[in-house]
Amino acid sequence: MSGLASAANIPELRKRAVFTLLMLLVYRMGVQIPTPGINGEALAAFFSANSSTLFGMFNMFSGGALENFSIFALGIMPYISASIIIQLLTVVIPQLESLKKDGAVGQRKITKYTRFGTIGLALVQGLFIATGLESMSSPSGAPIVLHPGWEFKLLTVLTLTSGTAFIMWLGEQMTERGIGNGISMIIYAGIIARMPAAVGNSIQIIQSGEIPFIIVPLLLAMMFGVIALVVFFETAQRRIPVQYAKRVVGRRVYGGQSSHLPLKINIAGVIPPIFASSIMMFPATIGNFIQIDWVQQASAALAPGTVYYYLLDISMIVFFCFFYTAVTFNPDEVAENLKKNGGFIPGIRPGKKSAEFIDKVLIRLTVVGSIYLAAVCVLPTILIHRFSIPFYFGGTALLIVVGVAIDTIAKVQSHLVMRNYEGFMKSAKLKGR
Repeated sequence: MSGLASAANIPELRKRAVFTLLMLLVYRMGVQIPTPGINGEALAAFFSANSSTLFGMFNMFSGGALENFSIFALGIMPYISASIIIQLLTVVIPQLESLKKDGAVGQRKITKYTRFGTIGLALVQGLFIATGLESMSSPSGAPIVLHPGWEFKLLTVLTLTSGTAFIMWLGEQMTERGIGNGISMIIYAGIIARMPAAVGNSIQIIQSGEIPFIIVPLLLAMMFGVIALVVFFETAQRRIPVQYAKRVVGRRVYGGQSSHLPLKINIAGVIPPIFASSIMMFPATIGNFIQIDWVQQASAALAPGTVYYYLLDISMIVFFCFFYTAVTFNPDEVAENLKKNGGFIPGIRPGKKSAEFIDKVLIRLTVVGSIYLAAVCVLPTILIHRFSIPFYFGGTALLIVVGVAIDTIAKVQSHLVMRNYEGFMKSAKLKGR
């Protein structure tokens, strides 16, 4: 803590920290501004009755903006979806793949396409949400939309799309002028903002006797255990040794150095749990709108707390771990870059053999990473539904919060390294970074 306090004396780091906090304050103020034409009490009652569906998950990532149906109700999810779609398209579209390899110029074009995709997705999602809200009502029968019609739809679509565009701009400004990744910080702030209410609800549940008091230490130990597990796996690396051959250029000799290729155990990050949770919550959400027997039976079978739910959730997390890792990491490209720079893995031939070795190591790491993600996301969820603990103490929320905190600390340390500030680095350097 003394090192962090001393780090605040660095002018550049202090300005970045203040800018980040101000942008997060602007975001939290926008969450409290409601969209016109909505019955707030009826909407709050609807979300209270449907907290375990897809709405509850999106409400968590938006920091309560969807529950209030504020101007930031869509949150940053359209931007994340557009970014993932663009990344997937770079694999199948040669033009996008060439842009990805063009450096800063190509990255600016990809960023522009991502922005256009974000606006397009926000328009479509805003229209669907506005149309769906007109047919919804609270459990008591009160309509959520006060004056339905095309005027309400157009106003809602324009408001939500503008809100998403503004959040996207905030995230980009925070990434450029603040500390850490701006988009991740916005999601982080949304989850953290909901945790005080979750703590209050937990205290009320304990005081009412719904949860035995003797179980509380076990739940706290579980939460801190999950945090420790996330910190360990998110900072762990598999370092493949790399040797660079000597090259003579003029009168100088270059190369001949030993290095390593760091591979994270969890390359996919928090993307697999987010995708898996979205898909798993979808049947419960559909069951609220379609009153057909077989739909209701399927929705009940895949509801949180059932065996089928947990088995399918684990399968989805493992699938998306392998899928997203295959999309974002190309062993052939890494091996080719090593070969061009005169690097090789000791005992492995450069080129195809190196790519096969890296791919083999990557598969083993992904197996371990997928098991780790499934354990972190599913085991706490089982206890949550067993003891009726709020959703915000689940593994997915803790995974996002801890992961973003680790990345932010790493960015702070990188600034301190540039300043050669030894006091902080000696006592608080993260291993594996």
